[in-house]
Amino acid sequence: MTHNAPEYATEHTPRLPWARHAPEVYKAMVRLDAAARQGVDPVLLELVKIRASQLNHCAFCLDMHTKDALAAGESVERIVQLSAWEESRHFYTDKELAAIELTEAITVLTDGFVPDEVYARAAKQFEEAELAQLIAAITVINAWNRFAVTTRMVPGHYTPGQYEGLAK
Repeated sequence: MTHNAPEYATEHTPRLPWARHAPEVYKAMVRLDAAARQGVDPVLLELVKIRASQLNHCAFCLDMHTKDALAAGESVERIVQLSAWEESRHFYTDKELAAIELTEAITVLTDGFVPDEVYARAAKQFEEAELAQLIAAITVINAWNRFAVTTRMVPGHYTPGQYEGLAK
């Protein structure tokens, strides 16, 4: 018995290869990303990048960072639960929850300022230098999301480690 593969929707084409047309901006973003990553736990960083990308509806970055999280040893279960983290807090540490909550507050600034209590919970879990790096990393993924969503970068083709070494 032959089993026919489902016919998926046609893949969209990107609007603009922005990195090719703005190479200095792209290189600066890669360097900024590398700088922001320093001192932040790699698994925590991927959770933050996934959550921001979920909120920003960035399919390209979701594809990339879920694959990177899995490659870094993250579980499928915790990645799946991330979109409903408030209902599944028991999947995460207090430190991760503080980072996820801070990510949401920074990502959805149009909902208001980053609340004092959200910042205080993060400040309780992170040393000041690490918190500064985390804030930078959250800001950087939001910038990447905006480039990818606006130019309609196509998800599905990323392999973990594909862009390593670009910051040099």
